[in-house]
Amino acid sequence: MTNASLPPRDSVPPVGSIAPDFELPTQNRGENWKLSDALKTGEVVLSFFPMAFTGVCSAEMQCITSDLAKWTGKGAHVVGVSADSGPALKAWADQLGLKQPLLSDMHRHVCKAYGLYWADLNVAWRGSVVIGRDGKVKWAQKREIPQAMSFDKVLEALS
Repeated sequence: MTNASLPPRDSVPPVGSIAPDFELPTQNRGENWKLSDALKTGEVVLSFFPMAFTGVCSAEMQCITSDLAKWTGKGAHVVGVSADSGPALKAWADQLGLKQPLLSDMHRHVCKAYGLYWADLNVAWRGSVVIGRDGKVKWAQKREIPQAMSFDKVLEALS
């Protein structure tokens, strides 16, 4: 299955549903990240955000980096997902010192498949999806654009 064949959704996937598998390039040139590969070694937190170099997005990704030990201590992989290009994500990650992978969904297939597409601006909506090692959604949330992630709620959803 390619990302282009992922069916779009109108809302985040319900708890207990199978999370759509996908593969996207990271901010590091030539490096791809695949959901099913990451699930082999732990749970996954997808953190969708609209745009790099913006206030709430920067604060949210910096908080993930600063608390990365909490996420990895629970055996989780945390990745940011946006419609920004790989080079833009790389420049942003370097500027902020971000340590988590940032995934470039330039064709918007993944944000659409997760019900997190903001059509008015043609970007990803702000939201989080926790996926268990069995590939099922454990927790999902779409947030209003100025609202940052509730880190405690997401951490609680992890095993």
